Amino acid sequence: MIQEVIVTTQNVDGVTHIAPMGVHIQQDEFIILPFRPSTTLNNILNSKSAVINYCDDVRVFAGCLTGKRDWPLMATEKIDGHYLSSALAHKELTLLRIEEDETRPQLFCKAIHSVNHAPFTGYNRAQFAVLEAAILVSRLKMLPIQKIESEIQYLSIGLHKTAGGKELEAWGWLMELIEQYKQEQEKI
Repeated sequence: MIQEVIVTTQNVDGVTHIAPMGVHIQQDEFIILPFRPSTTLNNILNSKSAVINYCDDVRVFAGCLTGKRDWPLMATEKIDGHYLSSALAHKELTLLRIEEDETRPQLFCKAIHSVNHAPFTGYNRAQFAVLEAAILVSRLKMLPIQKIESEIQYLSIGLHKTAGGKELEAWGWLMELIEQYKQEQEKI
């Protein structure tokens, strides 16, 4: 199973990095697969730890992809790191082992501490649409723009039926980035 979460990691200077990521879960292990090169990969390899944040504020997902990474943090309890203040729950992980790969190494981790901060009441269609759009934006350089535009058009139906202010704000950030990318491609 893959869960869309926010992974927070810390560098050697104590600076927290926030990244949306699909984390694989197999029994009691969490497998983080960051692409090379990445800040998340470097931080986990150095600190041997990470935090999984379960968050329903989709602005965090969209913000990380659009340069808005300044989200309030809280100190973790069992590892040296931070979790999102807006997290509904978080898990503090330690690195168990690495399966090397040129493109995307697999970092096998185990939760050593879990905290529930607030109940998860489910995603509405707009939140789902923003999450899917964020995944598409993360693949702008990998997928044909026609495919992305087609998916965005479909996702916008659910968005406009169920969105609140947070979802509309996050959607706007993502649409701005797609338009910027298209304009840059036209210049090439």
